[in-house]
Amino acid sequence: TAGRILKMMQGLTSSLDGYQINRLEHSLQTATRALKENASDEMIVASLLHDIGDEIAPLNHSELAASVLKPFVSEKTRWIVEKHGLFQTYYYNHHYGQDRNLRDKYVGHPHFEDTINFCHKWDQASFDPNYETLPLEEIVPVVGRIFSREPYGNF
Repeated sequence: TAGRILKMMQGLTSSLDGYQINRLEHSLQTATRALKENASDEMIVASLLHDIGDEIAPLNHSELAASVLKPFVSEKTRWIVEKHGLFQTYYYNHHYGQDRNLRDKYVGHPHFEDTINFCHKWDQASFDPNYETLPLEEIVPVVGRIFSREPYGNF
């Protein structure tokens, strides 16, 4: 599984509309930020893969990424990835005359603050063409550790 996922990641070289970096660079920046903050292996891999479905499922990419991770990560990590797309609308919905506080329907959820932190500290910050990003090869061992785990059975 890890090898197939990494191969898929290497193909994310198309540009994000309106951004100065491509999808792979964004994913690597997000994972690099998580790694530099000593996040768990799960969160580093979740950061790398959070947008893996963006190219084929832009409207529900979060759910696709969460499904890929689900057997190998905790419920908390899965939830953060699954909801990050909705939580990210906080940063842009108001520019389109839409409600930027859609995430507020989850106020009180045990992972609400963790998802806000994921988006604010790592995801939203990772569109910087000048950020010193680790190459994919440096994150490969972490991906291998997560996907070589015995599945949790929550799939």
